[in-house]
Amino acid sequence: MGRHTAPDAHGAPEGYARMVGGLLFAGVLMLGTGVLAVLQGVAALVGGEVYTRVDDGYLYGFSPAAWGWVHIALGALIALTGWGVLGDAAWARLPGLLFASLGLVAQFAYLPYQPVWSVVLMAAYALVLRALAVRRDTARR
Repeated sequence: MGRHTAPDAHGAPEGYARMVGGLLFAGVLMLGTGVLAVLQGVAALVGGEVYTRVDDGYLYGFSPAAWGWVHIALGALIALTGWGVLGDAAWARLPGLLFASLGLVAQFAYLPYQPVWSVVLMAAYALVLRALAVRRDTARR
């Protein structure tokens, strides 16, 4: 059988507040990382010496403009989904998992261009995935 969870002082099951706090954290982090990814994409489109030059032998070596559009599109989707997560929209959790996973993969492929920044965003996306993966029905028992 399942673990019995006693209600807290407000009648909510044990663990529910932690799950809701995790969703709030995920939503705020998605909004922030989405906006930062859009800005990262704009910086790639503008060009200049912002990004490290990568030799032609790199498997994921797109042009900075191509990476810029990838980051802008993915960042906008992540930010919009984060807004939905903050609003506790039922539709937002599954796309949130999908877009955070894609963001993590995109930052991994982008490592040679901006190594430190990519690692920071990869860690943020991993935290989002952890917060969104908590099962709501388990916390409400």
